Amino acid sequence: MTAWQGDREIALQGSKQRTMFAALLFQRGQVVSDLRLGELLWGDRPPATASAQIHTYASRLRKQLSPAVTIRRHHPGYLLQVCHGHLDLELFESRVRFGHSALRLGGYEESVNWFRSALRLWHGPALSNVTEHLIQIERPRLEEARLTALSSLIDAELALGRHARLIPELVDLVIQHPLQERFRAQLMMALDQEGCREEALSVYQEGRRLLAEELGVDPSPTLRSVYQALLSGESPKVAVPTGAEVS
Repeated sequence: MTAWQGDREIALQGSKQRTMFAALLFQRGQVVSDLRLGELLWGDRPPATASAQIHTYASRLRKQLSPAVTIRRHHPGYLLQVCHGHLDLELFESRVRFGHSALRLGGYEESVNWFRSALRLWHGPALSNVTEHLIQIERPRLEEARLTALSSLIDAELALGRHARLIPELVDLVIQHPLQERFRAQLMMALDQEGCREEALSVYQEGRRLLAEELGVDPSPTLRSVYQALLSGESPKVAVPTGAEVS
């Protein structure tokens, strides 16, 4: 969680001040109540001075971020308005939308460029310097959005025939996210395109075992369809997703 004015980083002091700023940004244009801010700052045990501390954080943020950002008291909480500037999350979401649109239309090279541009906005784990309470609530959906963009980028790269250079990255992704079926399906397709069909089939079997042991479920239709294509001697095609699901 950082703020910049040109090339100068604005020093936001402490995790709680950054948490309040982030919480207001996530709900930009809507009031975030004192009660909600207290939960994000301290969990279910806010101090008796919570309201006073929240007021102090708001005052400090105003001084540091004015005039680009306006934070107003609006009962029962606070409201943030960004007068000018850019929010990385909004830029990311916009570029991902353009990437998905290009992917659906078969503009694979354009799609790759949009997704890469979106993913370059990430500089490590989201919200790594805020309170654990905000992290628990917001990081999962942010991480899901990042993984969705990454898997869509890989779809476009596979459609362009870049399977050989994708295999090491996909192997790492499957290790890091063993229950994400889309990465596993993509690895199977890349291995098949590289002439490693038996290895691709083994990747499926390992995934089926993990899904059964960890979640008690069978592989998804997408993963099964890739497996069945390999068994029948066909080369599975990249299925462009219509939604934003990774697994």
